[in-house]
Amino acid sequence: MASSSYLLCEDQLQCSICLDVFTNPVSTPCGHNFCMVCLRKYWDSTSLCQCPVCKEEYARRPELRVNTFISGLASEFKKSVQVKTRRASVKRSPKRKLVQCDACSEEKLEAVKSCLDCGVSFCDSHLSLHKTTPKYKKHKLMDPVENLEDYICQKHERPLELFCRDDQTCVCQFCTEGDHRTHSTVPIEEESGEKKNQLEKTQAEVQQMIQERLKKIQEIKHSVELNKKEEADSVEIFRALVRCIERSQAELLEVMEEKQKAAERQAEELIKELEQEITELKRRDTELEQISHTEDHLHLLQIYPSLCRPPHTKNWTDVSVNTPLRVESLRRALSQLQEHLTQDMEKIVNIELKQVQQYAVDVTLDPDTAHPNLILSDDGKQRFDRHACVLGKEGFSSGRFYYEVQVREKTKWIVGVTSEPTNRKGDITLRPENGYWAVCLINDNKYVAGEFHTVLLWLKQAPQKVGVFVDYEEGLVSFYDVEVRSHIYSFTSKNSAPLIITPVQHYK
Repeated sequence: MASSSYLLCEDQLQCSICLDVFTNPVSTPCGHNFCMVCLRKYWDSTSLCQCPVCKEEYARRPELRVNTFISGLASEFKKSVQVKTRRASVKRSPKRKLVQCDACSEEKLEAVKSCLDCGVSFCDSHLSLHKTTPKYKKHKLMDPVENLEDYICQKHERPLELFCRDDQTCVCQFCTEGDHRTHSTVPIEEESGEKKNQLEKTQAEVQQMIQERLKKIQEIKHSVELNKKEEADSVEIFRALVRCIERSQAELLEVMEEKQKAAERQAEELIKELEQEITELKRRDTELEQISHTEDHLHLLQIYPSLCRPPHTKNWTDVSVNTPLRVESLRRALSQLQEHLTQDMEKIVNIELKQVQQYAVDVTLDPDTAHPNLILSDDGKQRFDRHACVLGKEGFSSGRFYYEVQVREKTKWIVGVTSEPTNRKGDITLRPENGYWAVCLINDNKYVAGEFHTVLLWLKQAPQKVGVFVDYEEGLVSFYDVEVRSHIYSFTSKNSAPLIITPVQHYK
């Protein structure tokens, strides 16, 4: 078992959901393997019980048991990686440069100590006087160094034992009786200790930056993988479209492939930039690790200003891969053939809804924007009473966002997003040019979209839960019937005014 783990690469023992080496691996009836927790969470998040890889559906959720063979391989692989990491860290340990004994007359032996008072480095044999003679016992010894003169005051020829905090320089005892008489001075060991503490904090910050960038790489890779998984479904539906609208085949396919390539190129560029930053940060981490253990106090203090500042890096918090939603363009083409391609449309919307749901945000209602007659629930998720509206607390100015609103048993409602600021007084006309993107239920069974000319919506059944998706950069606001997995309406024209999305606005 131990030897076989070296024949396997990490990709063969990697869960396709969490993209990490298996933990308690289980196998589906179709033969694919996942972490037990990952697969359960995946099934809990979807209404269908299917394989995340090949999409094979099961009538009932299979009973999961740990695959002991794969579990053993994963365990051995993790152990081998840990051993290699420890060995690598040993190899990276710096070697101390050999310093020769100044007292040896013939063959120069290796020095074990340098004496700051004598200005000489000694081997173990010639150091004996400093161990036995009272006069020499008082001398200041340190680990052997070649440039011993750098540790001795050039003016007084005395050891640099103190640090002047006013001038930020090392001084000897005689210096404190002259130019530095009124200055604040401390032993260099004390100052070095404080500087080491600061360097440890800086090192911790650098290491945190490394971890953040490694996590961002995983997020980017995961985003690309999700995009590739949806590719197969998109291509299948596209082939059905080709039979009906053959003349648009080449154009649509080229657009889809170019968007995919653009997303992958963007991901590669971001990963390359992140890896370059990680390399620089690791180099800085190694420098900090080495200097934090040095006994060379003077050297530490001399290079401290350049090390204590983390390297200049990019803020990656809001950086992400702008993966294209292919199904949106496919859905627009299929709308021309809706009567003949109903099944294809259902597949498209189902894929589209799965894609947009990964951008879900948590929305709570803001009591500061609520109508005076409005009653909010304690959790800020529900509102009651009549002819009242309220905004969500959360506002967004970039990216993609998705949220859902339950409208079951309501005879009138309006759901949508609004730009900020917008008119909230008197009569409100729900149109994009006024800063409102919304769909409404009026007169019990009439559904409309608030465009310049009101658009009447023909829905097969009354929605019980409405999903709202916003792609800020694309100027897209789409509405979905979540429970029947169908598309309700999309606003696609951009508005030049600043758009800060507030996820919930309701009227009764």
